Amino acid sequence: MPPLDAEALYQDLRQGVQALLEPDAVLVGIWSGGAWLAERLQRDLALPGGDKGYGVLSSTLHRDDFSERGLVTRDGKGTDPTQLPFAIEGRHVVLVDDVLFTGRTVRAAVNELFDFGRPASVVLAVLVDRGGRELPVAAAYAAASIELPATQRLSLARADDGAFSFTLTDKTSEQA
Repeated sequence: MPPLDAEALYQDLRQGVQALLEPDAVLVGIWSGGAWLAERLQRDLALPGGDKGYGVLSSTLHRDDFSERGLVTRDGKGTDPTQLPFAIEGRHVVLVDDVLFTGRTVRAAVNELFDFGRPASVVLAVLVDRGGRELPVAAAYAAASIELPATQRLSLARADDGAFSFTLTDKTSEQA
């Protein structure tokens, strides 16, 4: 597979998200790659609320593999990164994630979202849809669609300057 240009895909995602935005819509990113994307989209689209006008959802507590993974976050402290600086009730939500694979993370994130209220609508926008769905979840917008073996993991990385890139790893070598 040729390398994916995360920055070029981000520009496509920005246009796709802009087309999905309803009046009074809010951006909510799934921790962590989706949160990075939502933060940058909020700024680049100059949406109401300024730099703090987007939300972040953790899927951790609603995951179906919670008993195996436990409460683990990138900060390693076990804190829940969910932050919603606005009411969810009756709002149009654009849920943003980096890579859509099985659909389990999205399902868990939607469950977390509904813990905070009942939105008017939820649409999903992703940087990459890699297929392999195990649940009936589909993105309203995907900047790219690719096929990868189940043994490979595609992860979004963010540099100190905010630039996005992808890393592709083999899960079988991670377990060795």
